[in-house]
Amino acid sequence: MTASGTFGYGTEYAEFIDLGRLGGVFVKGTTLEPRQGNDYPRMAETPSGMLNSVGLQNKGVDYFVEHLYPVISEYDTHMIVNVSGSTIEDYVACAEKLAGLEKMPAIELNISCPNVKEGGMAFGTSCASAASVTKAVREVFPKTLIVKLSPNVTDITEIAQAVEAEGADAVSLVNTFLGMAIDVERRTPKLSTITGGLSGPCIKPIALRMVWQVFHAVKIPIIGMGGIASWQDAIEFILAGSVAVQVGTYNFIDPEASVKIVEGINDYLERHNISSVNELVGNIEYL
Repeated sequence: MTASGTFGYGTEYAEFIDLGRLGGVFVKGTTLEPRQGNDYPRMAETPSGMLNSVGLQNKGVDYFVEHLYPVISEYDTHMIVNVSGSTIEDYVACAEKLAGLEKMPAIELNISCPNVKEGGMAFGTSCASAASVTKAVREVFPKTLIVKLSPNVTDITEIAQAVEAEGADAVSLVNTFLGMAIDVERRTPKLSTITGGLSGPCIKPIALRMVWQVFHAVKIPIIGMGGIASWQDAIEFILAGSVAVQVGTYNFIDPEASVKIVEGINDYLERHNISSVNELVGNIEYL
């Protein structure tokens, strides 16, 4: 699948690849009200990765339902909305509006957003707040609820267990790491927000470790992501415990990356006489 914020609404990539070959497209972050996003500059390249502070720029859930959903619901793949908010009430109201869309099988709850009622700390950085927002959305959203976990925590397994206990059907991880870059000639931060989210191949070993840890801590399915740039990367995440993977930053480098990874996984299965990718999930042979 493709990760939210890196693949638009799928329409931007439809002329490059057959979207029907993907397991799903996670569309960009959607909020209750329209958002303009952060001031520029809001992206910066780093060694083996990138920083972004786009700020959830979107036209709001009502615009999505009226104008975007009718178009993307015709694609021959699963279209899943990434839901974001500043308060629990925002999350709930947004999820309610999406619950009635027939061809929208799931939402991905982005709990890396700052909770404005709790001083700006991200929902996903404490068990209590992660559990609260998951429980509230679970009550109004009867379809598949995927919770996207922040890696900016001491113990990600505790957060995963907290959202599992409140009704999450699956977890996706990891979101971006908090990072920073400085222009040494100007002696200024490269992002208008000073800090931003780090993604790309540079985060893969840490993301992989977190997926492996969560696999041994919860019973619900895991969708792995974080620096996947090849089929080998995808297989690593599956072996670590992911039932599915999302390709993110590498879509900016190669618009056909996700399809190439699908082909690579299929070739791997054939070479090793494996009938289903499910046989690989968490199937590490330890030394």
